[in-house]
Amino acid sequence: MLRLSFSFIVLAIIAGVLGFTGIAAGAASIAKILFVLFLILFFVSLLFGRKKI
Repeated sequence: MLRLSFSFIVLAIIAGVLGFTGIAAGAASIAKILFVLFLILFFVSLLFGRKKI
């Protein structure tokens, strides 16, 4: 999921440089959503993924 987030941010940068501002804004918002979702799932897995010995 983090890889997808970075892919969308690269797509947003390239689209912004080429002048496609609508596509760049859409890709940037998708990248933000994916990154936040990644952080939430990461912290949940840190809290609940530990095995008790």
